[in-house]
Amino acid sequence: MVEIEHLYKIFDGNEVLHDISCRFEPGKTNLIIGQSGSGKTVLMKCLIGLYEADKGSILYDNRDFSKMSKIERKIIRQEMGVMFQGGALFDSMTVEENVKFPLIMLSELSNKEKNERVDFCLERVQLGNSHKLFPSQLSGGMKKRVAIARSIALNPKYLFCDEPNSGLDPKTSLVIDKLISEITHEYQITTIVNTHDMNSVMAIGETVSFIYEGNLWWSGSKEDVLQTDNEELNDFIRATRYANK
Repeated sequence: MVEIEHLYKIFDGNEVLHDISCRFEPGKTNLIIGQSGSGKTVLMKCLIGLYEADKGSILYDNRDFSKMSKIERKIIRQEMGVMFQGGALFDSMTVEENVKFPLIMLSELSNKEKNERVDFCLERVQLGNSHKLFPSQLSGGMKKRVAIARSIALNPKYLFCDEPNSGLDPKTSLVIDKLISEITHEYQITTIVNTHDMNSVMAIGETVSFIYEGNLWWSGSKEDVLQTDNEELNDFIRATRYANK
C-alpha cells in the first residue's frame, strides 16, 4: 500500500500540487491520469524521491518516506521498480547490462545470481534471446519490454510506470498494458501508472485518480469513469479520444 496525505509541491512560488491525498492498493494497477501540465508527473517524482514535497506525507506500508534518512530511503528504493517515459535505457549497454544495472547498484547478490535474475526477467517479458542486443537494435515495443524487465529486476513491492505507452502504436500499447497488469497481479505489486491513454484506463485501470490543475479532482474505478458527471474529467476523456482518432 502506498498512501499520500495532504501533499503539496511548490516551484518558484507556483503551487503545482495542492493538498493531494489518495491511496494506491497492492496487487492492483493504480492509474493517475490528467492532461499535460496537470501535475501527475511531478506527483510521481515526489513518490519516488526525485522531488521533495514541500508539505505532506508519503507512506509505504505505513513507513513515512518523507521523514526518512538517506540510508532508510535506500531500503525503500530497493523495493521500488521504475519504468521511465521512453524506457530510458542506456544506449551504450546491451539489453543484459541494462537489466543487470539495478542489481549491481542496489543488490548484494552474487554475479551468478544476478545473471540468473536477468535471465528470468527477460524471459518474463518474452525477450529471452535479446541479451547481447543494444537498444538501437530494438523496436519501440521491445525497448519498453526491456524497461519493464529492468524495473522488476529487484523483485519490487512497488512499481512506477511513467507513460509506458508513449510513442507506441495501439497494438503494441495493448501488449505493454497486458504485461504490466500480469506482472502486477502475479507478484501482488502496488503498481502506479501515469498515463493519458484512455485505452489503458479502460483495459487495466483498477483504480483511477484524475489530477486537474494540481488537485486530486476525481477518483474511482474504470467502470465509474464512464458514468461520471465530473465536467473536467469528461472534457479530458473527450479530448483524449479526439486526439487518438
